[in-house]
Amino acid sequence: MFTDHFLTVVQRAVASIDQAAVEAVAQTLADVRERGGRLFLIGVGGSAGHASHATNDFRKICGFEAYCPTDNVSELTARINDEGWEGVFSTWLESSRLRPEDGLLIFSVGGGSLEPPVSANLVRAMQYAKAKGAAVTGIVGRDGGYTAKIADACVVIPTVDAQLITPIVEGLAAVVWHLLVSHPLLSQSKGHWETIAPTNAPSAAAAAAE
Repeated sequence: MFTDHFLTVVQRAVASIDQAAVEAVAQTLADVRERGGRLFLIGVGGSAGHASHATNDFRKICGFEAYCPTDNVSELTARINDEGWEGVFSTWLESSRLRPEDGLLIFSVGGGSLEPPVSANLVRAMQYAKAKGAAVTGIVGRDGGYTAKIADACVVIPTVDAQLITPIVEGLAAVVWHLLVSHPLLSQSKGHWETIAPTNAPSAAAAAAE
């Protein structure tokens, strides 16, 4: 049954995530906020949706000054039209006056590469960030691509089934970023539903102890 197979793949992928890598991303992002840096979240396709959603969470729950370039469709399409797709994010970061205190969080299934050119716009954004001394973090899949090679900290969602790479990576990327915004190193406030939960509802710590 496909449902059983899919959920089994999810379970195996979750169990294979490098927890130390998650902790490293959390610490790197905490350092960005501590030094007064801004956080820029970048992705394309479904990962652009992740970047937009996560920007809300990092701002609202974690108190970051955070931005997502794909949220402004007018600027995005103007840059694509005038400067080309590959340079759309690097020039956006340049206009944002990216500083050494700032950080990037990349969402990508493949992590980007220049040869063959896949998500080269992400690669150029990371190259620009590195040149400026900004921290680069990522939540990516497969072998992590360019992101995993150059990032200060990166979570790679492992490939368990080669026919289910994209749905597993994109699905678990959301799990990982929700883990991050809930992490004690980063979280400064609770989500709405957590604030109105009954006082006698079991906490995560209590559930873990059972």
